[in-house]
Amino acid sequence: MRAVIFDIGNVLFTWHPRFLYERLIGDDRALDAFVRDVVTLEWHFQHDAGRDFADTSAELTERFPEHAGLIAAWAPRFNESIGGPVPGMHELVAELDAAGVPLFAITNFSHEFWPPFRAEWSELFDRFRDVVVSGDEKLVKPDPAIYHLALARFGLEPHEAVFIDDNAANVSGARALGIRSVLFTREADARRELVAAGLLPD
Repeated sequence: MRAVIFDIGNVLFTWHPRFLYERLIGDDRALDAFVRDVVTLEWHFQHDAGRDFADTSAELTERFPEHAGLIAAWAPRFNESIGGPVPGMHELVAELDAAGVPLFAITNFSHEFWPPFRAEWSELFDRFRDVVVSGDEKLVKPDPAIYHLALARFGLEPHEAVFIDDNAANVSGARALGIRSVLFTREADARRELVAAGLLPD
């Protein structure tokens, strides 16, 4: 074991569409309905897979013309759907970096939304040697192809890395390729796994 590969959403940063739209919709029931029925996770997953917001928003607006203004806010205000750092995880990244552990990430993220998000958190992401972004590659976790691509780009064999992700399917997909994979719940548990892998002192 010599490297750590992180997921980003809900591992390094909390994320949910509600974080953005609670700023724009004052009624809780209307907010719940909008997030549940309009800007669904399935709809957003298209961005992670590489589709352009101009196309997905046009399709969604055709279905929900009464919400055109709210749908249009998604792209320019996407960073407001980021709730902030997951407690303890940025400190853990800093510790690993200080110890000389190579850091990488594989993230399901839009090719359009990633650059402004990364720019906002450059201090953290400058610690990473490389990040594979699904929207750029038009490959999404848990497709084995994105793990193969990432390992080749990172210069790693599967047994050389620990992968940390909050999605059970993504973890299973990485494990199937021989990558030691951790289902993320909280910093303390992730730290324990990294200690067990010999990447952090006990």
